[in-house]
Amino acid sequence: MSVKGESRGGQDDAQLQAGPEAVAAAEDEHLLAETEKIAVALGRMFPGLCEVVLHDLRDPAHAIRVIENNLSGRQVGDSVTELGLARIKDPDYPSVIQNYANQFPDGRPAKSTSIGIKNTAGEYIAALCLNLDVSTLSPVTLSLSNLVATDPDNRDVELESLRDRSRRELREVIETAAAERSTTPRALHKDVKKELVRRLHQDGYFDTRNAAQTIADLLGISRASVYAYTK
Repeated sequence: MSVKGESRGGQDDAQLQAGPEAVAAAEDEHLLAETEKIAVALGRMFPGLCEVVLHDLRDPAHAIRVIENNLSGRQVGDSVTELGLARIKDPDYPSVIQNYANQFPDGRPAKSTSIGIKNTAGEYIAALCLNLDVSTLSPVTLSLSNLVATDPDNRDVELESLRDRSRRELREVIETAAAERSTTPRALHKDVKKELVRRLHQDGYFDTRNAAQTIADLLGISRASVYAYTK
């Protein structure tokens, strides 16, 4: 009759007989399995809001091991991203890249964080990535974001000046500009507010009744400041 201690000793002996490479592979797999628990827990804590992806960097062609709250349309077994490839090539690549602007395939803005995971040999074997759907935190919907999007080639060229802008459209433009920077209108930097007010003025939004007061309320500044920013 065998006892538990003897069984454990047999497993240890088997690992040693298998060689150091097999032992290292088993340790790596254990680390991935533990990280998988974190990925699943994070995803279930933020359902529908934050996509959580665990990449197995040991197999870049089929890297995605876990994907919770699938917002990007990817599947388990899909390939690694550019950040994953960078970590595979360079062990000194930053282990944490936090709160960077990203975008889902359908155009929705995202705020992402990527965490590289190393084994005891100092090699990246996994990456835990969080992709927050910023569009769900803003009253601006995806369709409106697409509606106000402009062609980069004509962004700095005033082709026409449209008049009779409604208060609702003015609000949508300001909130879209803030959402593109992953923030709120009132939290925008002063220089960004100035640039936004000048653009609104040039595009004819000040022809709307009470436009200056609406802009002031949305940006959290005084009406006098709004007029000062137009100069």
